[in-house]
Amino acid sequence: MSLFKTPLIGLKADSFRHPLDLQATTSLKQIPGLDMMVRNWLGPMAEQVFYVENIAASVLVGEKQLPNLYKLLLEACKILDIEPPQLYIRQHPAPNAYTFAMRGKQPFIVMHTSLVDMLTPEEIQAVIAHELGHLKCDHSVYLTPVNILVLAAAIVPNVGTFLAQAIQSQLLEWVRCAEFTCDRAALLATQDPKVVMSVLMKLAGGSPILAPQLNLDAFVDQARAYDDISKTELGEMVKEARTSQLSHPVPVLRAREIDRWSSSTEYQSLLQGDLLKSKNETASQGRWRNW
Repeated sequence: MSLFKTPLIGLKADSFRHPLDLQATTSLKQIPGLDMMVRNWLGPMAEQVFYVENIAASVLVGEKQLPNLYKLLLEACKILDIEPPQLYIRQHPAPNAYTFAMRGKQPFIVMHTSLVDMLTPEEIQAVIAHELGHLKCDHSVYLTPVNILVLAAAIVPNVGTFLAQAIQSQLLEWVRCAEFTCDRAALLATQDPKVVMSVLMKLAGGSPILAPQLNLDAFVDQARAYDDISKTELGEMVKEARTSQLSHPVPVLRAREIDRWSSSTEYQSLLQGDLLKSKNETASQGRWRNW
């Protein structure tokens, strides 16, 4: 492990969970039968399809296979205090990474080669840590239904579309809020906000050729300017319309959130161990629960 990074022994999900994530999850829990639908109907089918698509057609990272990436995974897991999942690299032209986990099954992370190609090792670790954040916060309970509904819409169009429309708005709202939490996990693992914001910048407008030419300071200024749009009613309406059907917040908004949180006392307390100590002491007294 790199000497300058602080391992966060005893880290709990609630220690870094974004308040919007907590609020959106509370709302999502009120949807009747969502978890039952996934476990008893869509789950078994989706599990097999995802296995074939993402396991059989990818490369499993390990000590003897892409060991440098495996080292990044293990280091991030140690810092975030989480058991290592499987990590797969998949040939794909669209830069992306995702996590899949079903109850009682081995969770795994998949990274596309096109994303790896334009990131530095530190940025790759930020992506891995972001995905670990989903597992640390038990997002798979609802993240899996999102993936399954998208899959169902493709396999059984009429049924999938009906189900997706019924809860699409709340699911997408939750996913966007959960992403803010996982960006915080990426920051806790890399312990450098510039690394996390650089990943977001490259996701917005990067490529293997352009990535080295991008200016992070200019992108941060762009993120801060995004707030100015909300100063008018029309601007706020445009922003809402732009994001309502997205599965992720726009990159500049995510960068702005990381820029703010990296300067917060909450983040600094986590790195110094003060917040972890106080919450672990509460847990030992039976008053703290990992939400």
